[in-house]
Amino acid sequence: MDLQQRVEALEARVAALEAGRSADAEPAEPSGGHLRYEGHLTEPVELDWSIQVDPARVLDLPDGPRTDVLAALGHPARAAIVRLLATRGPQPAAALHEAAELGSTGRLYHHLKALTSANLVEQDKRGSYRLRPQAAIPALLLLTAASDIADQLR
Repeated sequence: MDLQQRVEALEARVAALEAGRSADAEPAEPSGGHLRYEGHLTEPVELDWSIQVDPARVLDLPDGPRTDVLAALGHPARAAIVRLLATRGPQPAAALHEAAELGSTGRLYHHLKALTSANLVEQDKRGSYRLRPQAAIPALLLLTAASDIADQLR
């Protein structure tokens, strides 16, 4: 293999890794369809978000990162923390502890670790916790979609 072929092979591997798929996997064929979601929030901060993606691309992504997010939102205490942060903005740990109705602060930090590891929540410079701005609307959409699937919106 000459130098040009090696460079092209490396570029293809880097592109695959950046797209979140195996370097040996072929990219999914476009389906011709699309999924779109968007949102606008005014409280606790003003945010706009819109995304459109081919379903084939979404289904081609590795499951690990997305199931980490779903697992983080899948616990009632964590959902309560996200709801509080979405409605009232950044909060100190004591307020989160109360909202999640947890017995010990150790349990609170266990749940915060899951939320921060999934890139849903972050700690600000003052020590309060907040929803990551990039995650606020997608997290609320996930909670809304779960409510729809559970027939809570009808």
